[in-house]
Amino acid sequence: MSKENFPTESKSDEISRLHGRIKNLEIEITSVETKLFPFEQSLRNAIADLLVEERELVVLYKKQKKAKKEKRLVQKRKGKNYKEPKEIVPVSKKEIVEKINQKEKKRLYKEAMLHVHPDKFSMQENEQVKATETTTKLIEIYQNGSLEELAAFHAHIFGGNTTICFDKDISLIQKTTNSTSYLVKEVERLEKVLKDLLESYTYKVLTTYENPMSFVDELKAYYDDRIFKLRKRTRTKK
Repeated sequence: MSKENFPTESKSDEISRLHGRIKNLEIEITSVETKLFPFEQSLRNAIADLLVEERELVVLYKKQKKAKKEKRLVQKRKGKNYKEPKEIVPVSKKEIVEKINQKEKKRLYKEAMLHVHPDKFSMQENEQVKATETTTKLIEIYQNGSLEELAAFHAHIFGGNTTICFDKDISLIQKTTNSTSYLVKEVERLEKVLKDLLESYTYKVLTTYENPMSFVDELKAYYDDRIFKLRKRTRTKK
């Protein structure tokens, strides 16, 4: 049978399949987190004193390094040929790109928010609930996601995949990319979250050690050594 004879997946089938994959991934992630997070908290509780001391020493070490740097600068200023550095800070190409990207993110966010704002559905309770869920996700991506993620969700909204029934602006829909791109990226994101959880060292301990809490002894040995080294680095001469 030639490749042309295979039935192609319709857009609605593809969207349904992606939604199903997302739901399954979320269930798997929740299942792993339900086991892993309490175990990690138990480990932290068991070495709480060591964690606090290690953090305090790290802060002290950074403070001492900064003081030494400032001291060297003062000594350098006493030299005859010392010149105070100019305050002009060059703008990097990365900063310019970030500024442009932020402007584009703001445009996409405003456009999508106006399109699905819950106030548009004040007379339609079910649609208002869906709109609230969509705008909540939109705000989350705008604040924490990349331009690429926001553009994908923007396309997802204008592609009619939010299940909200509203009049679509055809000119905007024509400008958007593949409306399933957000779902594809969401699947990829969740797959990475699950992969990171399963490959985390503490999860391997939890699933392979006969007595997982015996890992506390290894953690204590690690932090005892780290604290010993930090104490030496932060010790001041009398």
